Amino acid sequence: MTATRETLVIGWRETVGLPELGLPSLVAKIDTGARTSALHAEGIRHYDRNGEQRVRFHVPHAGLDETAECDAMLIDRREIKNTSGLPEERLIIRTLLILAGRRWRIDISLADRQAMASPLILGRTALRGHRILINPGRTHLATPSRKAAP
Repeated sequence: MTATRETLVIGWRETVGLPELGLPSLVAKIDTGARTSALHAEGIRHYDRNGEQRVRFHVPHAGLDETAECDAMLIDRREIKNTSGLPEERLIIRTLLILAGRRWRIDISLADRQAMASPLILGRTALRGHRILINPGRTHLATPSRKAAP
């Protein structure tokens, strides 16, 4: 008999980690209206390292004392509708997400979210298949509202 993972109930805002990007703790808005997750990124620089397409960028308001400098493999370029509903080409990376002690890989588009309250939105494809229910009337049900433990 295989063990089944319990359903995790989360709020509309949770503290998550993206450790491969050097972002151990940042607040994410859970947005089931968005298909793709999006991370606020500035100074995006696309480059080639030994035939591997990569991107460097920084995340200025990730709840850290200073700007987080990030580096990741570029996996795609996609047309994604922005918050105004207009399509724009975005760079897509894949990285490890940690939410309430659970770990899995998600695709994230790099976007200008400077005017938004949260540097990260988690879209429905990042949550699909992980036995997660969202309570839209609560925040931080699964994680502390401050920096998560390392």
